[in-house]
Amino acid sequence: MNWTRYLRTWEFALVVLLVVEILILGMINPTFLNAENLLYATLDFTHILFAALPLTLVIITAGIDISSVSVMGLASITLGLAWVAGINIFVALAIALLVGIIAGLFNGFFVAKTDVNPLVITLGTLFMFAGIAQGMPALLDLLGFKAYGSAGLAAYQYEGITGLPDSFIGLSEATVWIIPYPFIAVLIFAVILSLLLHKTRFGRYLYLIGVNPKAAVYSGVPVQKTLIWAYVLSGFGAALAGSYLTAYFTSARADLGGDALLPIITAVVLGGADILGGSGTIWGTLLAGLVLGFLRQGLLAIGVTNDLIQVVMGAVLVTAMAVKQLMNVYGEYRLNRKALANKERG
Repeated sequence: MNWTRYLRTWEFALVVLLVVEILILGMINPTFLNAENLLYATLDFTHILFAALPLTLVIITAGIDISSVSVMGLASITLGLAWVAGINIFVALAIALLVGIIAGLFNGFFVAKTDVNPLVITLGTLFMFAGIAQGMPALLDLLGFKAYGSAGLAAYQYEGITGLPDSFIGLSEATVWIIPYPFIAVLIFAVILSLLLHKTRFGRYLYLIGVNPKAAVYSGVPVQKTLIWAYVLSGFGAALAGSYLTAYFTSARADLGGDALLPIITAVVLGGADILGGSGTIWGTLLAGLVLGFLRQGLLAIGVTNDLIQVVMGAVLVTAMAVKQLMNVYGEYRLNRKALANKERG
């Protein structure tokens, strides 16, 4: 890709928007321009990025997964309950991530094997996973599981599980130079997903399914298998987000991440993914997540209320989508002019 072509991409527009946003907020509140403060601020919305990045793959297929916020809580409470049952905290973390994978597999199976709209399926699992997370402590008691050093697990049904080991909590606080571990993990996750999307057959299949699923079937694309894997990755990302929130808040709770759904979907859409399928990039979602995250943190820092922040973020999304549409129209205009000029020369 040459530089001229890159300058016309939506990702470059998001980079410009991010820089302008930081400069404006920095002029209002100079502390916002400090690099260390900016990187530290990412800790407040890292969970949005963990969940939004793999959701991009799902939306590229013209699907949707709104159950991710419930998977966050389910992974969190699973991690906490496993730990109080005497399991090593990092083994408990692996179990929590496995729960996210299983949740994604459940979603993907029903999306791939039925003609039911993914919105309806994941709406159902949104409530189902939330119910399982809330009732899991009492259920484990009925099955005979016991917490280490206590009579049972039901006490944790409505209260968070605290006292988690410092070795686990430290994952959300440690840094490499001034870069927090969680943000490094987000960047690694983004690189892996971007390579999957743009450098593998799996990624090409995702775009083909989003553009025309019937044509994809006739072309020999394993549509069902590809869809299942997309939802598995979405479930894994949600569990990763829930595990991060557990360390960040030093508490495992069944309701963690409950307010994250709209920011997650907004980040994917603002990042350039078409809700009808067929387009989207991982780096677009990452940049959009940073735009939204820094905007919220910057407005909070200058004293703007939450209600007004919602208005501003909605206005930014609408304006950005309008600009993107104008860029698409202009791109088509240039292509038409070039085709007409070639025809005249021919």
